[in-house]
Amino acid sequence: MQQYEDRKPRAIKFFEAAYRCQMEGDLDQADQLYTRSIGLYPTAEAFTFAGWCRSFRQEWDEAISLCKRGIEVDPDYGNPYNDIGAYLIQKGEIEAAIPWLEKALKAERYACPFFAYYNLGQVYEELGDLAAAETYYRSALEENPDYTLARVSLSRVLSRP
Repeated sequence: MQQYEDRKPRAIKFFEAAYRCQMEGDLDQADQLYTRSIGLYPTAEAFTFAGWCRSFRQEWDEAISLCKRGIEVDPDYGNPYNDIGAYLIQKGEIEAAIPWLEKALKAERYACPFFAYYNLGQVYEELGDLAAAETYYRSALEENPDYTLARVSLSRVLSRP
């Protein structure tokens, strides 16, 4: 087991390099580096970020699959639940996103719940439930008052008849 733990520092270096490549737009290199990180020491973060990388190419099903693998590694990590919800929204599977986003909000390890609140706001706005959309956009802003997308979306919902 110790030998496996010894792989963790190298896996982290691959993960960090993958993230840099992804932010610079080199998705092929990022994808390879995430794969190497996962091969050395699989983490929920590496699977989730690999899924995020795939989403940049609109490879929604692969992104969802990678997030589900992240959940298998650590079901308490909230990001993959939110990301699955966001990818389902992108696929037009609006209602299917709801339980994933709700799970994100219940996750013990989720530092950015404003994303899930915002995404739920999008879902309910799309479904025509403006009261629910308003509630979720307001919750997103309570978590992160500087979240411009939530502020703009709330204004849009409040201006609708």
